[in-house]
Amino acid sequence: MGVFQRLSDLLKANVNDLIDRAEDPEKMVKQIIIDMQTELTKATQNYGKAKASERLAEKKYLDAQKVSADWESKAKAALAKGDQDLAKQALARKVKADEDLANYKEMYESISAQTDAIGDQVEVLKSKLEEAKSRQAMLIARSQMADTQKSLAKAAGSFDPNSSFDKFQRMEDKVMRKEAEAAAFTEIAGDALTGGTGDELKNTFKDLESEAKVDAELQRLLAEMNGGSSNSSN
Repeated sequence: MGVFQRLSDLLKANVNDLIDRAEDPEKMVKQIIIDMQTELTKATQNYGKAKASERLAEKKYLDAQKVSADWESKAKAALAKGDQDLAKQALARKVKADEDLANYKEMYESISAQTDAIGDQVEVLKSKLEEAKSRQAMLIARSQMADTQKSLAKAAGSFDPNSSFDKFQRMEDKVMRKEAEAAAFTEIAGDALTGGTGDELKNTFKDLESEAKVDAELQRLLAEMNGGSSNSSN
C-alpha cells in the first residue's frame, strides 16, 4: 500500500510548485513519468504474484471441498452396508476435512479480495500514467513559454530607448559626413578630369571685367582732369 500512497501523493503534488523548485522543469517532468512507469511495473509484478497466490488458495479450497465430499460419500457407502463404525470413521475424517475447507475458504476469499483491490489500483495507476503522458508535452511547452516570456521581460526592462536613439542619431550623422566627403571628392575628381579649364576660363573673364573697370576709371579721371585744365585756363 506504501507504493500506491507514494504515487498518489506524487500525482496530487502541485505541478507549478515542482516547476518552481526544479532547476530543469523539462527533466523533472520526464523523471516523474519514468518514476511512475517504474512504480507501475512493480505494481503489475505484485499484482501477478497476488493472482498466483489467489489461484493457489483457490486450488486448496477446491481440493478441500473434494476431500470433504469424498469422505461423506464413503460414510454413505458404509451405512449402506450397515457398517456404522466405518461410517463414523469416515465422518470423522469429513469433519476434519470441513475444518480445513473452512480455513481454505476464508484464506481464498481474503486473498481474492486483496488481489481485486490491487488490480483496481493498478488500473488507476495506468490511467494516471496515461494522463500524465498526455499532459507531459503541454507542461514542457508551458515551461519553455514561461522561460521565453521571462527572457523577453528582462530584455525589455534593460532596454534604454533614449540611448538607442542617440546611437542611431550618431550613426546618421556619420553617414551624412561620409556623403559630404563623397560629394567633395567627386567635385575634385571632376575638376581633375576637365584639366581645370573651367576655373581658368572664369578667371579670364574676371580679368577682362577688371581691366574694363580699370579702363573706365582711367577715362573718367582723364576726363575730369582735362575738364579741370580748361576751366583753370579760362
